[in-house]
Amino acid sequence: MSNVLDVFQERGFIEKTTDDAGIRELLEKPTACYIGFDPTAPSLHAGSLEPIMSLVHMQRCGHRPIVLVGGGTGLVGDPSGKTELRKVMSQEETEANAEALKKQLSHYLDFSEGKALMVNNVDWLGDLRYIEFLRDIGRHFSVNRMLSSESYKLRLEQESGLSFIEFNYMLLQAYDFWYLYKHHDCKLQMGGSDQWGNICAGIDLTRRLESAQVYGITFPLLTTNSGEKMGKTAAGALWLDPDKTSPYDFYQYWINVDDADVKRFLALFTFLPMEEVERLGSLEGEAIREAKEVLAFEATKITHSEEEAAKARDAARSLFGPAGGEDLQSVPTSEIEKERLEEGIAAWQLFHEVGLCKSRADARRLIQQGGGYVNERRLDAFDERIGMKNLEATGILVRAGKKRFHRILVKEGK
Repeated sequence: MSNVLDVFQERGFIEKTTDDAGIRELLEKPTACYIGFDPTAPSLHAGSLEPIMSLVHMQRCGHRPIVLVGGGTGLVGDPSGKTELRKVMSQEETEANAEALKKQLSHYLDFSEGKALMVNNVDWLGDLRYIEFLRDIGRHFSVNRMLSSESYKLRLEQESGLSFIEFNYMLLQAYDFWYLYKHHDCKLQMGGSDQWGNICAGIDLTRRLESAQVYGITFPLLTTNSGEKMGKTAAGALWLDPDKTSPYDFYQYWINVDDADVKRFLALFTFLPMEEVERLGSLEGEAIREAKEVLAFEATKITHSEEEAAKARDAARSLFGPAGGEDLQSVPTSEIEKERLEEGIAAWQLFHEVGLCKSRADARRLIQQGGGYVNERRLDAFDERIGMKNLEATGILVRAGKKRFHRILVKEGK
């Protein structure tokens, strides 16, 4: 069994570790590790792919991943990396989202026969008695040390400040680490670099309560070469749920990444051997298209299946390849009532309605700047009416920018 720490280092997963030598020795034999995911939405987005992929690598190397869905801590809200108070969610909302995340994460990890575990911290945090918790757990935390944590310092510098409920988050996450060590022999927690303080708090608490050594690894918070958060698109977040971001749009995100990001993303978001990553990452000029197509196909296959990846690839090739127009089945498509199309819909309204732009203002701006197209004809006016006059055999194809397409079909009346 290869040491997964070498895999992480080679592929660019590691920002910091709490003890390189200790973690390497720990990972020489099968061990349990965990990452927490807060159920703030019914789907994870591309920003979660880095920790998800790390758990998959752990499992592929013979270890036991534990996915912690934060049904309990989600009621509090993690201040890490946030500049303002996150909306407090009801228990019903967090429970519904937690169920959706369980289903989604099962697509990446094999939970059969105990090969991976999925737990919800509301099961142990929900019954905590406040006075006993403060007495038994809170006494091990120094307020001075907590305030020196980067996540707390950032919030204290903001006008909104840090709420008392958020201040408790570090104690709860530390308690999670101790609980998983105590009940599942989990000795490794992983997470984004903004989780460093929380992970260290859990290590310290476990040492105090159990005289045991546990460890932590953090990953770099990913940004693109242009400085944007990885997974941010013109239409919003790049969701892992196919109902929120279609497999075609997911595929197109990876096709359109900056040339400078291709090698790094191939290493992080595919399982290709590093020799192939190096080969593809060294391509330049027009040849880089091959690397982007491999990246898009592999990333889409992992998240949506090989069949969906192939459909998205074929659709993209038909639109951008020399043949053109051969297969539009995977292009995002909407049906609009014939009566509305006969009347015509203002271009800026239509672009927003079908999700090519986040707002009507963005749509007007896009078209005014020459970035809006209908059936490959550039729109001259943002209020041009699009309708039945634009209908072709394959529908009406509208485009935002170079490569974001949407197809409109006619919905006949009853």
